[in-house]
Amino acid sequence: MSRQRYWKLTTEEVEKLSYNEEKLLNWDIKCTLEPEEDAQIIGVFQYKEGTPLDYEEIKGITCYHNNLSKELVSKLTSFLKEKVGGEELEKGSRIFFQNSKELYSGKDIAALAKELEEKFNAEATITLEFQNLTQEEMNEGGLPDAKLLPIPGK
Repeated sequence: MSRQRYWKLTTEEVEKLSYNEEKLLNWDIKCTLEPEEDAQIIGVFQYKEGTPLDYEEIKGITCYHNNLSKELVSKLTSFLKEKVGGEELEKGSRIFFQNSKELYSGKDIAALAKELEEKFNAEATITLEFQNLTQEEMNEGGLPDAKLLPIPGK
């Protein structure tokens, strides 16, 4: 069982990809808001098997935030609730959208990243992690070799 992580992808790169969606394990969109010196960060991610919340796996999209005002957190939560639905659960700086719409295509993930960039005046970078992609699937999917970060293991 091999895993491959593609990191520091742009929205433009991701929207062109046509990988095997069943092999996508998780994805993450990290947005850094302007000005960068304020270290305001929004992250939106999804784990195929669910995101841990205490001892339970929560299916759906999750977001996290760093150094955001309550007003921006509220704006983020409302935006995501409108986009993906789900029941909101909060723990620390993470907000879970339990049983929300799940995204697997590069086109859908890139579209969400673009909307986050526009709405929050941010720059997004995307990470995609796959399991058991063959070299042929990587090539056919348009996954860039230069952004591959192999994950050691079995």
